[in-house]
Amino acid sequence: MITPLTVLLTLGCTSGGEHATEPAPLRFSAIPDQNTSLLRERFEPVAAFLSDALGVPVQYVPAADYGASVEMFKNGDVQLAWFGGLTGVQARAAVPGAKAIAAGAEDKQYTSYFIAHASTGLERGDAFPEAIASLTFTFGSESSTSGRLMPEFFIRQHTGKTPGDFFSEPYGFSGAHDKTAKLVESGRVLAGAMNYKTYDDLAADGRLDPTKAVVIWQTPTYADYNFTAHPVLEERYGAGFTEKLTGILTGITAPTLLDAFSRSALVPATDADFAQVAEVARELDMLR
Repeated sequence: MITPLTVLLTLGCTSGGEHATEPAPLRFSAIPDQNTSLLRERFEPVAAFLSDALGVPVQYVPAADYGASVEMFKNGDVQLAWFGGLTGVQARAAVPGAKAIAAGAEDKQYTSYFIAHASTGLERGDAFPEAIASLTFTFGSESSTSGRLMPEFFIRQHTGKTPGDFFSEPYGFSGAHDKTAKLVESGRVLAGAMNYKTYDDLAADGRLDPTKAVVIWQTPTYADYNFTAHPVLEERYGAGFTEKLTGILTGITAPTLLDAFSRSALVPATDADFAQVAEVARELDMLR
């Protein structure tokens, strides 16, 4: 006689029965703000840690570029992402119910550096460096908060001009902060904008010569990187899962894991923390 219990047992048992009830993997990604092979090396241990802590399989999925990270989140191909401020607000605007859940301790007071090649003779100062107008210049990724959005905002704020009107030479996009640093260090581009954390990390471990790529101005602060969670997490893993995930992320103390984010700690965050970024993005027509 076939009973409901028999059916349930039959559905739950196969020759590899232990895999039949394994939950679907939680896939997370990160904006490729640096070398992608380096990011994989950093984030795969984070995925392993989260797998153990959450009790569900977690996979790190690299993104080809900033836009791809948003598209993967929008399509549900990843359910968690380490976004920049701009990509975070873009992703949350595209996915109703998505929310920022954590950020680096440094991310609520983030900043960008404007840097220049030593041959320009420019030095660090408190005033916006208008002399860069005549130099070749590169932003980072077109969708980078610290490498494009906020630097462009401050250019407009201080000069009253768009980058196209301000720079006498065509400006470009390097695609990543470390690429901006190396382009300026080599002199192939004479000035650029990038996030302060990447510059400081590169200089600290000898991958960048700060006497060649010189910091000439530091922007006012703004909010930047964040973990954004997809609403499907609650459907897939049960009510309260996102809160549990937030607690695990903000409870990380292992330096090897925090080094993946180049942060001293992860702290709780909400969408409201990124209201200024969203406002600037709308002003520059990068968020609808």
